[in-house]
Amino acid sequence: MMGAVLGIDTSCYTTSVACFGETGVLYDGRTLLPVQRGDRGLRQSEGVFLHTRQLPPLVEAAFRAVPSGSVRAVACSRAPVDREDSYMPVFLTGMGVARAVAASLGVPLLSLDHQSGHIRAALIGNEGLMKAPFYAVHLSGGTTDLLAVETKGPGSFSIEPLGRSEDLHAGQLVDRVGVLLGCGFPAGKEMEALARKAQARELRIPASVRGLTCSLSGAETAAKRAWEAGEPASEVAFGVYDLLSRTLTKLLTNAVARHGERPVLLCGGVASSLLLRELLRERTSLPLFFGESRYSSDNAVGVAALGYDREAGQ
Repeated sequence: MMGAVLGIDTSCYTTSVACFGETGVLYDGRTLLPVQRGDRGLRQSEGVFLHTRQLPPLVEAAFRAVPSGSVRAVACSRAPVDREDSYMPVFLTGMGVARAVAASLGVPLLSLDHQSGHIRAALIGNEGLMKAPFYAVHLSGGTTDLLAVETKGPGSFSIEPLGRSEDLHAGQLVDRVGVLLGCGFPAGKEMEALARKAQARELRIPASVRGLTCSLSGAETAAKRAWEAGEPASEVAFGVYDLLSRTLTKLLTNAVARHGERPVLLCGGVASSLLLRELLRERTSLPLFFGESRYSSDNAVGVAALGYDREAGQ
């Protein structure tokens, strides 16, 4: 019987360790990188330091939950996306620990990428999508990507970028407007709670979509102007989610016109928003699939699952 795979992911704002086995997720531990209220992020050097401090306790907790003797491989995110030029210093922290753990256990080290991990995490419960090509929309603080995805082998995807934001990403928009409105960073949960309180829901922030490319910097400016003009914080917050849903609907409509209809999987931290999911379902009849909210934000579950797929030959 195939044992477990230990997964490690050290993204820009979350330190995470997970174990995945035959029965699914065996351990899922995460610690957010602390950001002072009012700030809009961290420098990479700060992230590296915080991961260095936060990662060991999570690894120790993982081995308390899953005996080290049952670990058959260690999988880790080495970079944001699966490209040779993709690089961020924060991922070096996870890779260093993963190499040491794999060497000490005498098991293979699987070098994966953060985006593939997000896609695989969103496929938990949606595994049927792996049988045919599908679209993936990856929404986070560092990506607003429209992707054509196909499973090319056990634990491996063929990912073709089709569209993207040319400036701000969806998570950056939510976080920047959220901090402006008094939310902490990352702002997603507080922003959604604020948006739920909106009564009028009449603020329409203009969407900027050209083909398969969108722009979100103008949306940030429009939200700031509305806030400064006296629009209630709840209405501004709802306006941001409304804008994102309209932007994504246009991108997907254009993708279908160019490349044909396929199922759509939404992944990444922003895709965990239940409000955004509701608005998207209202606006499009395309077959939409969402990962479990708990596996949408940054986590090591996806890379652990990919590693398990690869080692088990699934």
